[in-house]
Amino acid sequence: MKIVAKSLCVVLTAFGVASLGHAQTPKARNAPGPAPVPSPAAPQADAAAANNAGWVARCTSASRDAPLECAMEQTAVLSKTGQLIVLVNIRVPGDTRAPVALIQLPLGLNLPVGAKLQVDEGKAVDVAIQTCEARGCYINAPIAADVLAQLRAGKQLKVSFQNLGKETITIPMPLADFATVYDRIK
Repeated sequence: MKIVAKSLCVVLTAFGVASLGHAQTPKARNAPGPAPVPSPAAPQADAAAANNAGWVARCTSASRDAPLECAMEQTAVLSKTGQLIVLVNIRVPGDTRAPVALIQLPLGLNLPVGAKLQVDEGKAVDVAIQTCEARGCYINAPIAADVLAQLRAGKQLKVSFQNLGKETITIPMPLADFATVYDRIK
């Protein structure tokens, strides 16, 4: 998957990818002024696209007698740095067999707005962001049967959220192999 440079620039500047450490280079004692801080445009040129590898499935079990728990996931990462932008994980717990989505978003979000999920040009669904920690912010929600049907038949899942500047960022996640991979984990 490739995200057009314009969308990626919004993502990069929205989340301060240019200066993830938010720290300046240490000054030498005799340095004539503050160390230069990289401009937000510099890393954007390096990371012209975000990639994802498609849906990947895996199943595990706590023991030989325990039921299998299967999951599938897809990530969108910056191609040059490998930084995660969005992770969508869908698991089918062995006990309930009802699919559940875990979505990881980057830090620096306008949390009260939450996020939106939209399959193709269908109706966008609002989802609450439940928690954030050092690696990102998370959404954990059951997947309704009608939404699962849309995902299986769709071409693209759009994950949208707002940065702290209230700019909406939309990350496309291809669904080309969703149905095939989901059939393996259900």
